[in-house]
Amino acid sequence: MDGTLIDTEKYYRICWPKAMAHFGYEMTDEQALTMRSLGQPYAPAHLKEMFHDPDLDYPAIRAYRKEIMEEYLKKNGIEIKKGAIELLTFLKEKNIQRAIATATDTRRAERYLKEIGLYEYFDQIICATMVTHGKPASDIYEFACERLGLQPKECMAVEDSPNGVESAYRAGCQVVMVPDQTRPDHELEKKLFACVDSLDEIEKLLEV
Repeated sequence: MDGTLIDTEKYYRICWPKAMAHFGYEMTDEQALTMRSLGQPYAPAHLKEMFHDPDLDYPAIRAYRKEIMEEYLKKNGIEIKKGAIELLTFLKEKNIQRAIATATDTRRAERYLKEIGLYEYFDQIICATMVTHGKPASDIYEFACERLGLQPKECMAVEDSPNGVESAYRAGCQVVMVPDQTRPDHELEKKLFACVDSLDEIEKLLEV
């Protein structure tokens, strides 16, 4: 969802360093990028390892990051990514099932989607809070496929970040990347079915 359907990753990139600074840590832009789509229990462990501090208070930092993130969204609104409505309309018309598989919690995911008018486009909304291991583990995509009644190999996963790509690839989905903040490196490219510049380009990848 974030960075794929809605243009919010740029705010996470700003808000993580701000939240870390509030608690006395200096986070670089490169370090902030590694947090994209990183779910439980990996995010807390990643931050503690990155800052060499086993006592780092992840819940407090994340809560503050969410607070300032909300301020950015209230000020700037939630922007829909280019091609999102066109692609979702196309899939709905072709009776192709659609699911969200997001690292965002259920309450915020549903609120964001309703605010921008995309909620009704989805058959299932699967959030990180519904599985034991978040991205980059495969749990969330495996659960999404299960809820759709499909095998992972029958599903196309659309992702914008390395952690998301890894999650979908491990589940066995065909992964299409629409890069948001960074392009895929050589190793990540090997895990992709395709890489496109915008969501509306995905229509031509589908055999219907």
